[in-house]
Amino acid sequence: MQFFDSLGAYRPQALAVLRIIAALLFIEHGTMKLFGFPAAMGEGALPPLMLIAALLEVVGGALLVIGLFTRPVAFILAGQMAVAYFMAHASKGFWPALNGGEPAILFCFIFLYLVCAGPGAWALDKR
Repeated sequence: MQFFDSLGAYRPQALAVLRIIAALLFIEHGTMKLFGFPAAMGEGALPPLMLIAALLEVVGGALLVIGLFTRPVAFILAGQMAVAYFMAHASKGFWPALNGGEPAILFCFIFLYLVCAGPGAWALDKR
C-alpha cells in the first residue's frame, strides 16, 4: 500500500523514538534500585551485582537517550538483560509470562536491534 510505503521516510525518527522511550523505561529500573523512585525495589543496601545493574541501567540508559555510543552501550545492555533473565527469571519456570521475564527479554532484543540498526535520528552519534 502506498500509505505504508510512504511511512518509510520516517524510519530514522521512528527508530529514535524507540531508542529514547526504551532507554527512559530502562532508566526507571535503575532509579528504583538506586533511589527508590518511583518505587523502592527492596530494603537496605544493594548487593554488588544489583548495584552494578542499577548503574548500567541509569548510565547506559542516559547514554541511549542522548544517542551517544549507542551501539556499544546497547550491546552491553543486551548482555545485561540476557544475564538478568537467566539469573532471575528462567529458574522460576519456562514461560516468560509466568516467570516475570518478559521485560528482560524485550529489552534484550530492543537493545540488540539498536546494535544492528544504530541510533536513528536525533543522536549525538550522528555529529
